[in-house]
Parts: sequence; structure tokens; C-alpha cells
Amino acid sequence: MGGRVILWFRNDLRLLDNACVNAAEKLVQSGKAREVVPLYCFDPRSYVRTPYGNHKTGPMRAKFIRESVADLKANLQSIGSDLAVVLDKPENAIRDLVSGDTTVLATEEICSEEKQVEEQLRRALQGKGQLQLIWDNTLYHQDDLPFGFDDMPDVFSPFKNKLESKCQVRPSFSRPSKGSLPLPSDLDASLLSKMPASVEDLNAIASGPESLSTPQDHPQAALNAKGGETEALARLKHYLWDTDRIADYFNTRNGMLGPDYSTKFSAWLAHGCLSPRTVHHELQKYQDQRTSNKSTYWVSFELTWRDYFRYFAQKHGSKIFHEEGPSPRRVTWQYDNDAFERWRQGKTGLPLVDANMRELAQTGFMSNRGRQNVASFLALDLNQDWRQGADWFESVLVDYDVHSNWGNWVSAAGMTGGRINKFNVVKQSKDYDAEGDYMRTWIPELAKVPAPLIHEPWRMSGDEQEKYGCRLNSDYPMPMKSKSNGPPRDGGTRGGGSRGGRSRGGGKRGNRNKGKADQIH
Repeated sequence: MGGRVILWFRNDLRLLDNACVNAAEKLVQSGKAREVVPLYCFDPRSYVRTPYGNHKTGPMRAKFIRESVADLKANLQSIGSDLAVVLDKPENAIRDLVSGDTTVLATEEICSEEKQVEEQLRRALQGKGQLQLIWDNTLYHQDDLPFGFDDMPDVFSPFKNKLESKCQVRPSFSRPSKGSLPLPSDLDASLLSKMPASVEDLNAIASGPESLSTPQDHPQAALNAKGGETEALARLKHYLWDTDRIADYFNTRNGMLGPDYSTKFSAWLAHGCLSPRTVHHELQKYQDQRTSNKSTYWVSFELTWRDYFRYFAQKHGSKIFHEEGPSPRRVTWQYDNDAFERWRQGKTGLPLVDANMRELAQTGFMSNRGRQNVASFLALDLNQDWRQGADWFESVLVDYDVHSNWGNWVSAAGMTGGRINKFNVVKQSKDYDAEGDYMRTWIPELAKVPAPLIHEPWRMSGDEQEKYGCRLNSDYPMPMKSKSNGPPRDGGTRGGGSRGGRSRGGGKRGNRNKGKADQIH
């Protein structure tokens, strides 16, 4: 009659184009499995405090994850299955679900904390069942890469060129059919009724003095995204077929205000509510039926960036969390808590940096352009340990994924051995927010300051400060001094991040979390 399959969902919270779901379905069809238990675990290790004192998973991402799990549960119910939800470590929950011949199917992860969880599960399953890990969640499959990891380019362009010339994106897996994932008849019904009703329910497993609470949608958010595959596919349809915004993506992608200057796919991609293959194949269909141009190509280009940082992390392992990164370069970082707090709170006196940091804190999102600038400013202008910034991003970003965040941060700090890309924040401000609309949106102190003064408010005379209702060092701070050039001139500065110790794979490392952070936004 076959055995039991435990379908352990991790960062793959979807049914469409899910390799593990497809594998479970095939085991049932072949008679090798008679029943499937879909499972999601809210792992307490993901809700601890980091060594920097931040929630490892902050309330905005916790809300998105909870919504995604709820949507996955509803979608499983629609095909005659369901989702067991547990607030516990996977090795504990899965050990309790083993029955007879049991196979655990899960998406393979590559970073140290995730690998430690897999190892703990293997130990728990010894003599009771087997863990089968399946590669998924990349545009190009690991087995199709035209190089070994030792030979993988550490620079993006040759990586991209080799993949585009020598690899094909695999076909997507279809959605499972009704009845194809049969539940065990004797499954404890209580496991199907433990879905957290709110973020507050996760305080049962969260640590630290401050409890998690459900954040409210922000009226100025670029997009108040709701978690789940249903919302992900709706956003994909909106951006391509309903609005044709995809056809102008290349020209608008560096925007910072509004929902449609960029795809905003990143949160759904990060949590696996949306597959990069699904995006790619829908793009191909759009190119065949509507238009094919630089903009449509550029979205696939950005998806390849996501792959690059995932494979970069696989190549370099825990080095991406170390102070020195994979580079032989050595930097003596400064540890100035006041400087870091001013950066974190958006009080640096550099309006572009401050607006982006305030948007991040209040909405869990920041544009790609903003991420590059704030990371550069922290690491390269303030010379603060980049890992502290990475840790803050890990806590606050809704679209956090370990490979893109930490890979981008170590890159922004110049710790990969490649080119160091230092941003001129003042020039970037003038280039990408020329009229200052974005900065006024998030910095009410500057609401009446016109361009061009809003880019360099420290240039205001006393009379101008009174006229525009913004007194320097009172309403808005004077700019922080850069390690290289003192107070910023028109030619400016840029920032990065820092982070203490995270516990991934030993060494000097701190937690994990960049500058071009999750490429596709």
C-alpha cells in the first residue's frame, strides 16, 4: 500500500511549480505512498533575538509569513488536502508524525542555520524515516549549471553570460490535481486547527522583552503586499497582463514612489509563494503575445541576479557572514553605536538615506536604488561593520532572503574581492529624486523645503530655515561626517551595514543578511 509522505514546506509556500509537491504527487500515483501530510512549522529559532537585539523575524515579515501559510492551507483544502501547522521545531513535529515507512520531502537549503536544522531532523529520523531534499526556488537548476562551484565566476556578468548561452530554464510543474495528496485517515485533527490567528500568537515561541504585534498597513507604503500564492499570482497578472507595466520596467525600475515602478515580486519570491520559473515562463508568453523589449528581458536579468547570490552563497559558505567576507581584503571597522542608531532611525542628515531608512522601518520595504545607497553609506562612508546593517535588514525586510540579503551586503561593503562600488548619496538624490517628492513623503521635517535645497538642506541660510519651517540641528540634523570627506559636499557619501554575531558556521560572523539586496523588487 505504500508509506507515508510528510511534505515539509519551508520557503516554498505554494502549490504551482513546487518540486516537492510534484514529487509527493508522483509517489502517490506510483503506489509508493498511500498518504501525504503537508506540514509547516513556525520554528522558534526563527523568532529569537539576534546578537544585536533585533527580532530575527520582525513583525512585518511575520505577518506576511502567517498570511502565506494561511493561503497555502486554503489552497491545499481546495484540492482535498490540508496543512498541519505547528509552533515547534521541525525535528520535533516531524518525529511525532512518522508512521511506518515514512519519507520527508523538503526543499534543499544551503546556508548554515538551515543545514543545521536539516541535520537535526536527520538525527531525529534515524531508524524511523528518511529525509529527501529536492532542489528548487532558482531560475536555473543546480544540475544544469555550466560550471562547478569551484569554477563559478565571482562576478555577475560572466555568470549571467554563461547561463544565458548554455542553460535552459526548466519547465514548470503543474498544480496538483484534486485528491492527489490524500491525507491520512487517522491524522490528529488538532494539527489541522492550530493555524495562528494573528502575529500575536507567535509570541508563544518568540523571545525577548518586546512582543510581536500585528503591524497596520501604511498609507504611504509602495505596496501593502499580502502574503500567499493567491496574491502573488494576482500581482504577476496585474504587472504583466492587466497594466502592461512590464513593458516599461527598464525605464521605471529606479523609481521609489508608488506600487508599479517595479514588479514588487520580491516578497513572494523570497518566501516561495511565487516561483522564478513561473515568472520566466509567463514573461515568455507575454513576449510572444504582447511585446518583447529591453524591459521584458530585464526582469529575467534580475531573476538571474537572485540565482547568482544563491549560488555565490553555496560556493563561499559561511564566509558571506564573516566580517571579512570571501575577500582577502581586511578592514578595520568602527563600532560607533550612536552612528549606527542615527543610520537605523533615518537621522543621518542625508535626506536620501533617511527617507529610505524610515520607509524600511515603517513598511518593511525599500527600493533597490535605496538599498544600494544606504548600504554604501553605512559601510563605506561611516565605516561601520556591515554585518550590523545586514542584521537590521534581516529583521525588518518583508522580502528578506538569506542569500540575496547577505550576499548583497558583503558585496556593498567591498568584501568579495571585486570592484568596490561607492555611491555618492547627494548625486544619487539629485539623479533619482530630482524634485524631492520621495524624500518629502518620508521626512515630514523637510515637507516645505524645495529642490534643489532638499538634496542638501545644510546649505539653507537662517532665513531659508525659517521660511521652510526646518531649523537645522533642531527639526532636522546636520549631516553626519564621512570618514573620507567630513560633512558631505555635492559629491556626497554612502552607507552599509553591520552586524554582530550570528552563529552560522563558526568564525567571525554574526548573523546574516545587502546593497543590491533582493534584486527584483
